[in-house]
Amino acid sequence: MCTVTYLPLGGNHFVITSNRDEQPARSPKRISIMETQGMQLCFPQDTSGGSWIAISNTNRVVCLLNGAFEKHHHEPPYKRSRGLMLLDFFEFPNAEKFFSTYDFEGMEPFTMIIVDDGKLFELRWDEKKIHQTKLDHTTGFLWSSATLYDASVKKKRQGWFEQWKGQHQNFSPESILRFHQTAGDGDPWNDVIMNRAGIVRTVSITQVIKSTGQLKMDYHDLLNGQFESKTVHLRTKMVDFD
Repeated sequence: MCTVTYLPLGGNHFVITSNRDEQPARSPKRISIMETQGMQLCFPQDTSGGSWIAISNTNRVVCLLNGAFEKHHHEPPYKRSRGLMLLDFFEFPNAEKFFSTYDFEGMEPFTMIIVDDGKLFELRWDEKKIHQTKLDHTTGFLWSSATLYDASVKKKRQGWFEQWKGQHQNFSPESILRFHQTAGDGDPWNDVIMNRAGIVRTVSITQVIKSTGQLKMDYHDLLNGQFESKTVHLRTKMVDFD
């Protein structure tokens, strides 16, 4: 949930890759499948019962990062886990309805990256108001968690990403996965694979790949050296990007 990239793969295909920087004890070991309200959800389930990334067979992907724009003061109790809120998203018919009707008051700050049937959105909650942006789906993006990385580090990480994009004329899931595995300058506190004395470290890499008629989730458990992959077949009519 702490380093996320989005890359277009041509047409209505894309790849989202997420490095989760967390306390090792909170790291799931596998992907969960849930059937709810006639839809199928796929996500790695954390100790809250929620997740930081999920896909559905209704052609939707949601990814969560802690914090909005800058590091905030952690002041529990909060109304609801952000990981459960992420799953709540799928109860709404579309992203716009979620933005306009979900009650965010009392939630801890967060950033959500959403691909909803071909539309790419960024949603930030700073404890005072919602900031929603529709993004250009033909452009690559990188996000770094505001709770772990200050402005100068986020700028440096953005530079690594821009350099990587400049070296790759054609994006692929394999090449961006290597970026998520290797990018950095040798500083274990701030590299894309990070480790802060074992207290907080990159525990997993999750990659979602959209191709014709399906969403595939690959889950790399870095703590146990295990890999799992699940695919959901889209039930809704596919549409092209706007």
